[in-house]
Amino acid sequence: MDPEKRARVEAWLQFGEELGLGPFYRDRSRAAQDPEARDGAAESAAPELPARIGFPASSAAASFSKPAPPSTPDPAPSRTSVGFSPAASSPNLFEAAERVEGDTLEQIRTDIGDCTRCRLHKARHNIVFGVGSPTAQLVFVGEGPGHDEDMQGEPFVGRAGKLLTQMIEAMGLKREDVYICNVVKCRPPENRLPERDEIATCSPFLLRQLEVIRPKVICCLGACSAQTLLATNQGISKFRGEWFDFRGAKLIATYHPAYLLRNPNAKGEVWKDLQKVMAVLGLQPRKR
Repeated sequence: MDPEKRARVEAWLQFGEELGLGPFYRDRSRAAQDPEARDGAAESAAPELPARIGFPASSAAASFSKPAPPSTPDPAPSRTSVGFSPAASSPNLFEAAERVEGDTLEQIRTDIGDCTRCRLHKARHNIVFGVGSPTAQLVFVGEGPGHDEDMQGEPFVGRAGKLLTQMIEAMGLKREDVYICNVVKCRPPENRLPERDEIATCSPFLLRQLEVIRPKVICCLGACSAQTLLATNQGISKFRGEWFDFRGAKLIATYHPAYLLRNPNAKGEVWKDLQKVMAVLGLQPRKR
């Protein structure tokens, strides 16, 4: 193994130790040597998506596994989308991550430190951790910081962020009433989508944030965050506006505000999704 790859592997393993995942890696090693363990892993190779709320798990899995009927193409993003799915031969990192006893948002930020765990640190100006109420009932999750976010160290403060603030206010809330964060904490170069290894490195911090906040509803903004949390590579049009169970919360995905800036006609669809969120939270739209 060349030195650069070795250094990346060592950094990743050190990160796993910091999260208390050492036993997870050692168990994988044992399974590789144990024929019975390998057989068990093979039987559970196909990952099962979270069930849509109101439907049994088998129905949800079937709805994702059947060939999609002819339909209009997914909205074309300005960047290449990333399909993220867990390794089939072992539990994914989300399932293996342990809850940290007495965890807090402050502790998570301390653990991130001046992070150099993946390549994204090389060009960033600021780590963009998250902002909002630590007891929010609603959490918005985006993909990653953009230029304005990177410069200010706060998520969703550019043009897309201003639109998100308007959406939040239309729901009868204020920005400080919700929590806003991203899958990765550093800006990807040229605002590209995060790559798989970057997501795998940074998303455990997102999971810890969600565990600490324990929101009633998680709203994924765009395909990247939805694909990450639902462990699927399906296009967002296949499940936008549908409810899913996620670790005790209800999860729904809608289009990213940046997509709405390019495609204003989709605002009506997003508003329908937000109205579903409002119904769950018992919110009334802001009076004009």
